Amino acid sequence: MSDSQNNDHIGVIVVDHGSRRAESNEMLEELTRTSISARLGYDIVEPAHMELAEPSISTAFDRCVERGATMVVIQPYFLLPGKHWNQDIPELAAEAASRHPGVSYLVAAPFGVHPLMADVVSARVEYCLAHIRGEVPECEACAGTGACRLRTGEPVEAAAS
Repeated sequence: MSDSQNNDHIGVIVVDHGSRRAESNEMLEELTRTSISARLGYDIVEPAHMELAEPSISTAFDRCVERGATMVVIQPYFLLPGKHWNQDIPELAAEAASRHPGVSYLVAAPFGVHPLMADVVSARVEYCLAHIRGEVPECEACAGTGACRLRTGEPVEAAAS
């Protein structure tokens, strides 16, 4: 079996944009360490942030190689293709890989229009509706914020002339 087919030598980096809000960064890190890592079936899975926070793509790439990866798959935690996917992430990945001769890498596609995205949207809408009916607690994204609540549109007052 070649290295590209041997899960023991594949590292996966799940990368989001990165935020100034530590709580947002921690959400991706926790999701990557728990659910994503368990679901993928690879031993080497690392979170990363494209900018604004650590671990960076460079740090995560180094960690993958230190843990034995000979191929690194960078999975953008982005909905649609754009400059970050087309340019920024590939440039950051190339820079990180340049320190590890012989280690190959792949920048995978963003989630895009994957058929399961409709299931994700449906699940979120139904959960939020159940929350405002008092049937379930706030979801992990809203926990403690009170952001998920039914609101009513109020007329916008005209600016003073």
